[in-house]
Amino acid sequence: MAEVKSDIEIARAANKRPILEIGAKLGIPPEDLLPYGHDKAKIGADFISRQKERRDGRLILVTAINPTPAGEGKTTTTVGLGDGLNRIGKKAIVCIREASLGPCFGVKGGAAGGGYAQVVPMEDINLHFTGDFHAITSAHNLLSALIDNHIYWGNEQNIDIRRIAWRRVMDMNDRALRHIVGPLGGVANGYPRETGFDITVASEVMAILCLATDLKDLEARLGNIIIAYRRDKTPVFARDIKADGAMTVLLKDAMQPNLVQTLENNPAFVHGGPFANIAHGCNSVVATTTALKLADYVVTEAGFGADLGAEKFFDIKCRKAGLKPDVAVVVATARAMKMNGGVKKEDLGQENVDAVRKGCANLGRHVQNVKKFGVPVVVAINHFTLDTEAEIEAIKNFVATLGAEAILCRHWAEGSAGIEDLARKVVQLAENGRSQFSPLYPDDMSLFHKIETIAKDIYHAGEVIADKSVRDQLHAWEAQGYRHLPICMAKTQYSFSTDPNLRGAPTGHTVPIREVRLSAGAGFIVVITGEIMTMPGLPRAPSSEKIFLNEAGYIEGLF
Repeated sequence: MAEVKSDIEIARAANKRPILEIGAKLGIPPEDLLPYGHDKAKIGADFISRQKERRDGRLILVTAINPTPAGEGKTTTTVGLGDGLNRIGKKAIVCIREASLGPCFGVKGGAAGGGYAQVVPMEDINLHFTGDFHAITSAHNLLSALIDNHIYWGNEQNIDIRRIAWRRVMDMNDRALRHIVGPLGGVANGYPRETGFDITVASEVMAILCLATDLKDLEARLGNIIIAYRRDKTPVFARDIKADGAMTVLLKDAMQPNLVQTLENNPAFVHGGPFANIAHGCNSVVATTTALKLADYVVTEAGFGADLGAEKFFDIKCRKAGLKPDVAVVVATARAMKMNGGVKKEDLGQENVDAVRKGCANLGRHVQNVKKFGVPVVVAINHFTLDTEAEIEAIKNFVATLGAEAILCRHWAEGSAGIEDLARKVVQLAENGRSQFSPLYPDDMSLFHKIETIAKDIYHAGEVIADKSVRDQLHAWEAQGYRHLPICMAKTQYSFSTDPNLRGAPTGHTVPIREVRLSAGAGFIVVITGEIMTMPGLPRAPSSEKIFLNEAGYIEGLF
């Protein structure tokens, strides 16, 4: 049996083309690219603005079942499908998110696809890349510093220091910083108060950058951030302390999409990275809309399972950016079906068709949910070596009962050659023009009713419970003119419920609302459920323990 190369070994052996050559494939002149070395570049804002009158290509969303330790391969399938569409003669661009350092050193170890369906340079994309996340961290923490400085120098806005809503961020998992007290050390350092850190990908600045259409819109959204409240409970905005201009300056380059390539030298935009269980889990609007002007097909993904990523992609990103997806691909694996069917991870290598059939309930729920948005659905079965024909056939037969088709994909091992069937099916569905996309709920629905609609229609919950204080806060925001905002649910990615251990397709469960936060700049209400954390912690054995430089100076461990 041939030796199976690791993702990083495959990426390191890639025959990359100069990034200016990749840009030329899309008609981007060299002067409109800002190279970061030879294999990555930012696309100039002037070039983007000149494309506005061009016709849009077709938008394909790749989503998935609830993630399991067995692995699903959503990003791998996104990249593979982009390569597959190019292979069958379509001009396609892949649009994915940037990787956060927190999960990279925590549990994931890398987020650029896998096998022979990757974006490169893999090491750079996972580690610092073009500095976008550092710019977002700096802009966010500049605002934090300006708030404390404003209070120190007399508090002209009459900020109630008990009601400061803005925390600090860093792009690393560090549970010790979730709740802290500061500043300490006496009068010279300011007023002691409770505060804390979130991870950068949970920052409202990240969400704003990913939803803004240009620098002018970015600055306006940054100015709309609510940083605190006065004693009379009126909001204080970032623009009130003159923070929006300097924050925009820090984000000027970060606002430009990053161009890289797949292993097969096809263009990929990697830009933005809000978490899907804490934030809205999609790459930037400016990257997606620019790609749509430059390609026949744009393949993008939404984080985690369809209950989180796809719902937010449809109800937040598409709603706010005016996007109309043509096809949705739901990624599943026989291994994950077995795990949803009750099989332990160590037993996944053994054939178990009954467990596959039982576990398909989770897949079926996601397929039916996506159909509620009026978008045609196809299932991609991401192939693993030990999958059996009987297990694959069981998934195909189940999906057929839902009025959809499941297609076996071997892109991990074979690249674009292994995903041609899915590419052709996507083209067929897209060109049939059957998409009747519509968000789940209207803008003018009450905020709590929107929460209930998501919980009952997507999670299949029996009820939503919230303290009176939460309901009162929602009513207050409605009175202040925020009723039209969409909802961004912060929920565990592992289950339709708020219990991460409840797999399959549970019904009738309860969704408890712990807290609500107004992201006035981003333009949505964050609803925190269960025990979800906006600052994750590291596992007992973090991925960082296996990441190192070898004797040749190459990075190891970014699997």
